[in-house]
Amino acid sequence: MRARPWTLVAGLMMLAASCAGGGADDPPTTSPTEVPSVRETPSPGVEGEGSAAEALATLCRYGPPPGSEPVPAEGPTPPAVAEVQVAVEELRGLEFTEPVVADAVTKAELVDGLEESFDYSFPEPVLARKSKAWQTIGVIPAGTSIRSELETFASGQVIGYYDTLTGELVFIGTDDPSPYERVTLAHELTHAIDDQSFGLERIDQLITSCRDEAAAAAIALVEGNATFFMTQYAFAYLTPEEQLALGTESGGEAPAIAPFIENQQIWPYLKGQTFVQALSADGGVDAIDDAFRDLPVSTEQILHPERYPNDVPAPVDVPDLGPALGRGWEDLDVQEVGEAWLSLALDLRMDSSDAADAAAGWDGGLYRAWTDGQDVAVLLSTVWDSPEDAEAFAGAMTSWIAASPEGQAGEVLPVEGNAARALFATDAPTLEALRAAAS
Repeated sequence: MRARPWTLVAGLMMLAASCAGGGADDPPTTSPTEVPSVRETPSPGVEGEGSAAEALATLCRYGPPPGSEPVPAEGPTPPAVAEVQVAVEELRGLEFTEPVVADAVTKAELVDGLEESFDYSFPEPVLARKSKAWQTIGVIPAGTSIRSELETFASGQVIGYYDTLTGELVFIGTDDPSPYERVTLAHELTHAIDDQSFGLERIDQLITSCRDEAAAAAIALVEGNATFFMTQYAFAYLTPEEQLALGTESGGEAPAIAPFIENQQIWPYLKGQTFVQALSADGGVDAIDDAFRDLPVSTEQILHPERYPNDVPAPVDVPDLGPALGRGWEDLDVQEVGEAWLSLALDLRMDSSDAADAAAGWDGGLYRAWTDGQDVAVLLSTVWDSPEDAEAFAGAMTSWIAASPEGQAGEVLPVEGNAARALFATDAPTLEALRAAAS
């Protein structure tokens, strides 16, 4: 399952280079040479016939990864690229065990390479169903295609990627990289050395089994780690003048896409870097390596590093309400919903700090959506650390629904202990039917 390209977003370059944060401790003198064993990621749902977990397994349809042979190294590595490789080894405290092909390409060539894996990474049928559920909830505008938005984002903002299938590193630049291109290389080479040491295909398996919350947490670790060491590289190997120039060299205006989707794409870099900084401050690169061996399992752990690794999500279920909704209603989508997803959703219609506070205290969640081919009904079920946390979220979600554009229907059900549920539908009659089915 080695197929997900690990990328770098242009808009982060200046930000990452200017972030405060302690450097990594002195690297260890030894490096792992085998992919470590890891614990199994706990299931977020209740198993059984008719459960949301069973529906998710049915709806989650990823095809086989695109076939490709490893790209052989051609000729000597350019000296400037080799220098960055050595620097990454020193900073990361690991050693490359295989050659990495660093291919400098044009913007068009990079986009073409990403498109080759797009159908696998973002399958259209899966995202088409999810788009309808997200539109009904109200986190994206009516008519928005998640797949199209992701393609627009990738074509406009991605400036480099490392392909876990081929071991190839692709970046916009030349064989004589500028400081900006060297920092891009440092980010992608960190992906490469992490892949060789710990096996990033484990995260591909989370993605292709639609374990969205665990995958989001793992992606935040991977992208946050590469951003962290990219920043360390910039501080250690670029002059102050070169660091200041990074932002101006990135150039280009970001394409406009739905804010919720854009913020989801940027989140792993920003919050992931903060998570890795916390690990480094606590235990240096050894603590970071331990996180790759024992992956974080929730975005809650990323947002609150003190909760890693012991605070794991509570299982949540939403029973099949399709038969109660009426003839022809069937499952449309099921998705794990974590603290980050809820916080970013609430942030669309309220102050960011209030959104974060309302999503804190999360302990588990998912939604299940049904359709009759025209209308859509969604039940979001969440559990919280305390009844007070559940009430706080319910209050925030009630205000959020009240601020919905005209035509969207939703309501929050009474809180029961530490559980809070919200209903969303394409129209008022469907919402009424969903309310009756959920009671």
